[in-house]
Amino acid sequence: MTGFLIRRLFLALGVVLGATVAIFLLVQAIPGDPVSVALGPRATSEMRAHYRGMMGLDQPLPVQLWRFLARVVQGDLGTDIWSGLPVTGLLLDALPHTLALACAGLGTALVLGISLGCLGAARKGSMIDHAIGVASVSFIALPPFLVAIYSLLIFAVTLNWFPAIGAGEAGDLGSRLHALVLPAFAVGLGWVGYIARIVRSSLIEVMREKHVETARAFGLPPRMILQRYALRLALVPVVSIVGVGFGALLSGSVFAEIIFARPGIGRVVYDAVLARNFPVVSGAVVVTAGLYAIAMLVTDLVTGMLDHRTHAAL
Repeated sequence: MTGFLIRRLFLALGVVLGATVAIFLLVQAIPGDPVSVALGPRATSEMRAHYRGMMGLDQPLPVQLWRFLARVVQGDLGTDIWSGLPVTGLLLDALPHTLALACAGLGTALVLGISLGCLGAARKGSMIDHAIGVASVSFIALPPFLVAIYSLLIFAVTLNWFPAIGAGEAGDLGSRLHALVLPAFAVGLGWVGYIARIVRSSLIEVMREKHVETARAFGLPPRMILQRYALRLALVPVVSIVGVGFGALLSGSVFAEIIFARPGIGRVVYDAVLARNFPVVSGAVVVTAGLYAIAMLVTDLVTGMLDHRTHAAL
């Protein structure tokens, strides 16, 4: 287990390093002068030269990359061009809102997807099974931003069941959760279909294995067989895609945070892109890559605990 953990940890660090280098090179390739964005068109040549030296933009590209990586390791993601505030502080203020939205969306997808998958496997070939299959494909095909818009129009504007915008009252947990329902539903609905289809297929396959047949031969109740012997192994493929799903939910949260006017990293990145605020965009990508790597690492560990054969395979 220790060797397995070390290998996955190095892989996660490699993912973060690759994403950090990639975003640095992409920012360098974007047309436009960051000095002009920061100082404006009326800046003198002396002001431009001073700013370039202060930000290290007058150094060769490899030197800039090395300094950028060194700052990232120390937790320094640069300075906001417009406000002059540290990017790390801005992102840490927005991070809890994005994590709450992504985790709530993932939790919604897991609860609904696993329930529908188990029901479809238990009623294999029935009308219920076919209806769940059609609904699952429909959920997958729906774009998150479209679900967010119609959820807002139906449940917030027409029915007035949930708030239309905002993240709720600060310090009021009930208000926060109430404002989180619609955005979480919007970002998580598409993954309900994926999880339901995977759980159904995996559960049907596991129910044919010898240890399940043996438990059935001993006369154990079907519910006990499902919960103790079949569902644990059937959930291994689901856990394997949770890390990928978490990354997709982080990217999907951008639309939800814009449509529902929620504070979060997605909203910060959207505003930074419009303002050509490159340090904020770079820092947000680094933080998102780190979250994705952590999610994949946790996913691998949980998969290994559910199915010990994973250690040998990985």
